[in-house]
Amino acid sequence: MSVVFVFHALHILLNFPGFCANFRIMKNSDIFFTVIKPPVDFFMLLTAGIATYFLRTEILSSFRPVLFEFNLPFGRYFYLTAAVSLFFIASYAVAGLYSMKSKMGRLEEFFKIFIGSSTGIMLVIIYVFLRQELFDSRFLVLGGWFFASVFVFTGRLAVDRFRRLSASKYGFGIRRMAVIGDDEATAKINREINSNSLAGRRLVKHCRNIDLIELEPLLKNSAIDELILANPDYPADKILRLVDLCHENHVAYKFIPNVYQTLTRNFDIDVMGGLPLIELRRTALGGWGRVAKRFLDMAAAAFGLILFSPVFAATAFAIKWESAGPVFVRLKRISKNKEFELLKFRSMINNAEAYKPFLAAFNERRDGPLFKMRNDPRITRAGKFLRKYRLDELPQFWNILTGDISLIGPRPHQPDEIEKYQKDHRKVLAIKAGATGFAQVSGSSDLLFDQEVALDVFYIENWSLSLDLKIILKTVWKMVNDRSAV
Repeated sequence: MSVVFVFHALHILLNFPGFCANFRIMKNSDIFFTVIKPPVDFFMLLTAGIATYFLRTEILSSFRPVLFEFNLPFGRYFYLTAAVSLFFIASYAVAGLYSMKSKMGRLEEFFKIFIGSSTGIMLVIIYVFLRQELFDSRFLVLGGWFFASVFVFTGRLAVDRFRRLSASKYGFGIRRMAVIGDDEATAKINREINSNSLAGRRLVKHCRNIDLIELEPLLKNSAIDELILANPDYPADKILRLVDLCHENHVAYKFIPNVYQTLTRNFDIDVMGGLPLIELRRTALGGWGRVAKRFLDMAAAAFGLILFSPVFAATAFAIKWESAGPVFVRLKRISKNKEFELLKFRSMINNAEAYKPFLAAFNERRDGPLFKMRNDPRITRAGKFLRKYRLDELPQFWNILTGDISLIGPRPHQPDEIEKYQKDHRKVLAIKAGATGFAQVSGSSDLLFDQEVALDVFYIENWSLSLDLKIILKTVWKMVNDRSAV
């Protein structure tokens, strides 16, 4: 049976009347690739269980003596593994791994798999405890938990790879996209869509303005699956009509918000005297959330200072060897609307700030108050190496430990840059600045300043420990794979 025939059969099945009655807003390919995830996960869980069994009975016992003889027959063990796998599938479902609406990145998906596997293995441990049974292999429990997380994530990668290949080679799962806008954000969205054919996206229409006469036939004839409004500064009546058309024709509608729209999406509703009151949320960082974040900061900073202490010594030697001047520089920055001294390894010539006014004409950022120059002549040879591998920022662990900044937060800016902030930019000063942040890991270093602010505002208003952990993992990933992105 050819692959093409399989896709034709799937197309007929998924278009059968009533099959997709509850999911009309979704593409058939989205439904298919979501529906196959539970059986793929179940198969990978069985594989993980079998691998753990043979590691324990055949390999591990051959070079390490075991205290208890493991006499569980493979047939009985396989039956138990299948039953336990169902508990894991239920845990994954609760963790949101089978949601048809949410789009997850790989780091978020692995985090949810880890949480689901941990929950599943805890259910097994509780069951054994309540049964008051003697379980004679700790390796099966710990190894099963580890291999379950790794194997299920590997299965997810395989499904994603299959989806991308089926989209590029056979057109199954292609999302036909239209983009509206005429600014830098629009150009960036278009480049992103066109740059990666394996992502399953195809740009079929780009409009500079909201032309309802031109767009309405495309929407009604199902020629578009997803529409992105890259510039929200259009007349409200046209935007509302466009949203209605998308909803009427089951086309996904997305837009890039400006700062005010990002702010007003987060609110609480109260009632006073029979009248509705809307309170704009400043941040979730209050009470126990603030305590938890500070605890995470102190633990991470202490660990970082100890772990990188040999790097500190080697870096200090390299800086002093090349040029005269201090090892560290103390830069004036603003955090939570207060000035402090940010520590960094010196990567420029001594007294580099004195030369900044002479280089102002070469500033490559024209969209905001920040100064950026790719080939800054003030950077030393050692400084280029330090900046390439982000080693110049290691002393910030001390700023985190002392509470000047947080591990994660908005980028700390200079006082003269803060003075140039527009009024809606100052919301990022509501919390401590961070060594890394949501804006830094959500795009490359050439993000427009308004986009960076919008991302930081989103982080401030939607903070959670799980979001912090995802940003930490993504920071490590980008430092290894894309050093220009953080």
